[in-house]
Amino acid sequence: MKTFKMMAFDIVTESNVTRFPIQDGILINQENSHQLWILELFLPKEYKAIFEEKLASGELFHARAVISIPDNEPAPFAVVVDTIKEIGDHISVLLKGRLRAQRKKYAEMLLYQLLEEGWRNEELLERFERGMRERPSLKNSP
Repeated sequence: MKTFKMMAFDIVTESNVTRFPIQDGILINQENSHQLWILELFLPKEYKAIFEEKLASGELFHARAVISIPDNEPAPFAVVVDTIKEIGDHISVLLKGRLRAQRKKYAEMLLYQLLEEGWRNEELLERFERGMRERPSLKNSP
């Protein structure tokens, strides 16, 4: 079993990426035959309804987490909500799932998309640098 510090957490849909202001978080690679991961988020209680809805539905959803270092490429996961616990003005959300296998290099995908949009020279560089900082959701690319 390996444990990692979570630096950022997003829920990803086809049309949107929602970043959650985690106060703290960890990821545990169980290193078992099922290749399961456990993600624990500690965040403000105002987000409880979002995760309660996912818990009630049992919905498998896509998320991404930045592991260990803020500049790392986000790792994509398919997860379900397992448990939600209130702790003062915060909640602890336990997610279980798998690391998604089709991880592509974000920088290459971002650059391809910007070139397709027609950005060139200094504007391309500025958009690329902003994209690498903000990590917007990308369209499908080759």
